Amino acid sequence: MSPTSAASSPAAPAHVDLESLPLFPLHTVLFPGGRLPLRVFERRYVDMVRNCLRDGAAFGVCLIASGNEVARPGEPTVPETVGCLAEIVDCNMEQLGVLLIDTRGCQRFRVLEHRTLDDGLIVARAELLPDDVIDCKLELLGECLGALRRILAPLLHANPDRPPFAEPARWDDPSWVANRLCELLPLPLKARQMLMALPDAGMRIEIVHKFMRQNHIL
Repeated sequence: MSPTSAASSPAAPAHVDLESLPLFPLHTVLFPGGRLPLRVFERRYVDMVRNCLRDGAAFGVCLIASGNEVARPGEPTVPETVGCLAEIVDCNMEQLGVLLIDTRGCQRFRVLEHRTLDDGLIVARAELLPDDVIDCKLELLGECLGALRRILAPLLHANPDRPPFAEPARWDDPSWVANRLCELLPLPLKARQMLMALPDAGMRIEIVHKFMRQNHIL
């Protein structure tokens, strides 16, 4: 593929406040096109979800660079600087004050600066990152696609109505293939973060291909 071609990321939600983007720092990495179910119970995040639902807005998911998911006095949570917008696609109340939400990864963003509000919610001034540039070796892509189908087959057979990614599947998109492998392979969180932040899907394909070779997955 041409090095100047680009993959189109799942579209961002209609409303994204890049001047005051609410962040949900987690011990996970969300990729564009990924599916992330969350159980939300802390008051600041319950309020954030309700505001996002009311406004049709996205929030940002970032890997925690330091700190904890649950706030602790005197221990601030610091997010990584590159994250992924999350669109809420479903929401249910498990019990009073506890929300179960299903989210879809949209476009990546970079945190330019962040601050913590009085209730502990972190908000950021952010910029959207461009879609992946693709300079992909077709042979590697084909082998990665075959591996992804093998990995997904038992998961889809066991739970066909809830695939581990946001629909629709995009089997012909190198970014989509690379992102799903990054989610499913047993990679360290810091490696996932590095891969998500890469600007080139071809680079992501080469790295996961090498990992699968080294670990006898291919």
